[in-house]
Amino acid sequence: MRCRLCGSERLLSVLDLGATPPCEKLLSAAELDLPEQTYPLNLRLCEDCLLLQIPALITPEDTFTEYAYFSSYSDSWVEHARTFVAAALERLGLGADAFVVEVASNDGYLLQHVVAAGLRCLGIEPSVNVSAAARERGIPTLTEFLDEPTAATVRTAHGAADLVVANNVYAHIPDLLGFTRALRALVADDGWVSVEVHHAGNLVQFAQFDTVYHEHFQYYSVASASRALATAGLTVVDVEAIGTHGGSIRLWARPDAVAGPPSARMAELLAAEERAGLHDVSGYADLQRRADTLRQDLLRLLLDYRRAGKRVVAYGAPGKGNTLLNYCGIRPDLVEYTVDRNPYKHGKFTPGARLPIHPVERIDKDRPEVILVLPWNLEAELTAQLAGTGEWGAQLVYPLPELHVVVAGGTSS
Repeated sequence: MRCRLCGSERLLSVLDLGATPPCEKLLSAAELDLPEQTYPLNLRLCEDCLLLQIPALITPEDTFTEYAYFSSYSDSWVEHARTFVAAALERLGLGADAFVVEVASNDGYLLQHVVAAGLRCLGIEPSVNVSAAARERGIPTLTEFLDEPTAATVRTAHGAADLVVANNVYAHIPDLLGFTRALRALVADDGWVSVEVHHAGNLVQFAQFDTVYHEHFQYYSVASASRALATAGLTVVDVEAIGTHGGSIRLWARPDAVAGPPSARMAELLAAEERAGLHDVSGYADLQRRADTLRQDLLRLLLDYRRAGKRVVAYGAPGKGNTLLNYCGIRPDLVEYTVDRNPYKHGKFTPGARLPIHPVERIDKDRPEVILVLPWNLEAELTAQLAGTGEWGAQLVYPLPELHVVVAGGTSS
């Protein structure tokens, strides 16, 4: 394996999660008697450019041609998108003649707010089922993977974009350099590119091992993301630390010729990364030990619940949850099933762990004593959604960023 940013062969393993199936490959009942393909999940650090990455063992086409994730099922994520759009339009002074492109636009969760503001927009979304849902909502959407030919076609047909949004997609691309050139091809020479990615600083500091899965090929610090964007003539001029996905960064980049100096906020975040050791190989040395400790603590807690005769189920079927279930070796003997708001997942089974996925109403019917919350990054939203389980004293287990238990409608321990 070579580093997909700088080409170096000096790649150091910093987190080995064993072999797991692709996290979004949900199983039908008919597939339960069939063998399931697994792939190594080994996070490596380039010792030359410090990009965190995993080997590209599956392709985007394997994951995203038909996709199980619909962004609009998270109320907090839709609100996050609404707030972003309002702030971006004001910050950039985009008027009625502006053109906004979102890459990996999913079901239109973000562009619906651009449409509501009266601006021209286009989503580029590779998943056939998800892009169809966006068009049904009136969001102009092209069903394609973004590459350089697609970018050229879009620019010819629609013109250059004043703003290109790439939220939670920059990690999903094995052809990092080609994709970055495609971003540059989409944006106007005086335009802006906004990129949101999970921050490698939080992955390392809090051992957020479940953010590592096969469709995430890269994991960025501010420094490594800036290096990547620079390969296509895009300069990062500002960075915001945001709370999504357990701690993310939003990078604002412009074509080099109009970029100007970086903001004080960007300098502060780069300095914080350096203090945390992210700009040196040594800063990543303890990640495996801390992930192993989190795994052991969670298993010990679940085993104690089961020995006490308590009924344990899970909430959510996100990709990160499947990394957690498989790395920890959690099976239906410890967690009976999970529930999800997305009807697309109902009646299916999680990959590897093979937990059945039910509608959320199943929890009210069964009244389990313990609920393991897999999308722990949505703690505030989900604790509120599950407040009714306090009626029978259910305990909500949040495995990360540190293992803790919330009594529904009550206290945390």
